[in-house]
Amino acid sequence: MIPKVHDGLEMAMARNESGENLEKWKKRMHVFGERLKRFPCLVWKTTWKVGCDDPRRVIHAFKVGLSLTLVSLLYILEPLFKGIGQNAIWAVMTVVVVFEFTAGATLCKGLNRGLGTLLAGLLAFLLDYVADASGQILQAVFIAVAVFIIGSTATYMRFIPYIKKNYDYGVVIFLLTFNLLTVSSYRVDHVLKMAHDRFFTIAIGCAICLFMSLLVFPNWSGEDLHHSTAFKLEGLAKSIEACVNEYFYGEIEVSGDIKSSEGPIYKGYKAVLDSKSTDETLALHASWEPRHSRYCHKFPSQQYVKVGTVLRQFGYTVVALHGCLRTEIQTPQSVRVLFKDPCIRLAAEVSKALIELANSIRSRRHCSPEILSDHLHEALKDLNAAIKSQPRLFLGSNDIQANNMLATIAASHGKSSLSSVKTDSSALLDWKTKSVSAEQTKEEGQLPVRKVLRSQMSKIAITSLEFSEALPFAAFASLLVETVAKLDLIIDEVEELGRLACFKEYTPGDEFSISCEKPRVDVLENHLPSHGGE
Repeated sequence: MIPKVHDGLEMAMARNESGENLEKWKKRMHVFGERLKRFPCLVWKTTWKVGCDDPRRVIHAFKVGLSLTLVSLLYILEPLFKGIGQNAIWAVMTVVVVFEFTAGATLCKGLNRGLGTLLAGLLAFLLDYVADASGQILQAVFIAVAVFIIGSTATYMRFIPYIKKNYDYGVVIFLLTFNLLTVSSYRVDHVLKMAHDRFFTIAIGCAICLFMSLLVFPNWSGEDLHHSTAFKLEGLAKSIEACVNEYFYGEIEVSGDIKSSEGPIYKGYKAVLDSKSTDETLALHASWEPRHSRYCHKFPSQQYVKVGTVLRQFGYTVVALHGCLRTEIQTPQSVRVLFKDPCIRLAAEVSKALIELANSIRSRRHCSPEILSDHLHEALKDLNAAIKSQPRLFLGSNDIQANNMLATIAASHGKSSLSSVKTDSSALLDWKTKSVSAEQTKEEGQLPVRKVLRSQMSKIAITSLEFSEALPFAAFASLLVETVAKLDLIIDEVEELGRLACFKEYTPGDEFSISCEKPRVDVLENHLPSHGGE
């Protein structure tokens, strides 16, 4: 009788498990069906967003498609295919590899590829001519030695900073083409024709890329660098104002805030701190571009890099200013309100100066001579006077206030009383006593006791010292004044940029606008990575 009961229980449990598994599969299929329904909408939204962020991407995609269609005619049209043959594939590969988003990047890669192929072909032909005069065995030895010497020399040259910066891709193409032609010459009789066809097809591909990149809706690296510099200035201006407003009007949150990386303050200075590689890449590509402006002035790409450097130095100060909003120890609101007006005016004047610099760069004119107005100096004087008017706040608290702080900490711990709360000296003495007892225990052969510092001991040590309540605000005010000092460096570099770029002179009739436009998408996102030399 008992086995039958067990059989019935097992069958019931099996049915329950199968039913649960069926329900799980139904839920999974339902979730999969919902995702499948949303997939077309998600693809459309993503595609639309990429095009809306920068409409030039759509134009660039059509330009690449048209270039590939034109170069494919070398294969499709019979007369062209008979003249070039299978080597027409090099033209297609050249368009895929060389065609970049900006004209400067396309010129850099296209000329590097053409120059590397030409030099490699000439050197391979010279070595083939010398090797043919010797026997077959000596020819093999000569080719091996030539490949070793040229390969080692070309690879070593890639470490030279100037060549690595400007001609690294050309050296790679030279090395690839030279080895292909030199090694093939040992088995192939018509190596000269192969080199000729390869160079001819690559020249066709580069010509199509340069034509489409320079003459059909061109995208200039210099223009991207120019606009990104103005956007970075505006981002710093918004970060400073938002930081000061949050300090005096918003709720200060301690460190560990997850949302802090998504706020307008973080977004403003993040683009500046991450711009070093972007500025250098755009400046390098801009140096390859022809003078396409109306007055044919030389583009001062390196001066833009210098402006980016001083902006990053300014951005570090903004990062520290933002860090004051996330510290564990905060100045009470009753103390901060005493210095609110001069700090807000000072931040507004700094932000106003940064936006004027951004507008001067965008409109290609020199900035106003009154960019550092009297209001900025008045705000500095008012802040200095406000700090001097409250000397007791910055000289530390008295013993009664310190005892009250310790009592507050003791009450916050619940079971602890004021007498049980140790100062920093007594806590350190207690910790040393425990360390000595732990060493004695270890000598006796027992397991060592782990040294643990209580989590609240650091705060007790801080509050037992008579720190001023206004000490965190002193750090905040010092960093705010530091932004004014570093503002002069930015103005000097921007003025030098205007002189080198031949900006127009400022006239009193020029509009002094203080409006931050929506920044364009990061220009480096438009540069697609190239995989492989071919």
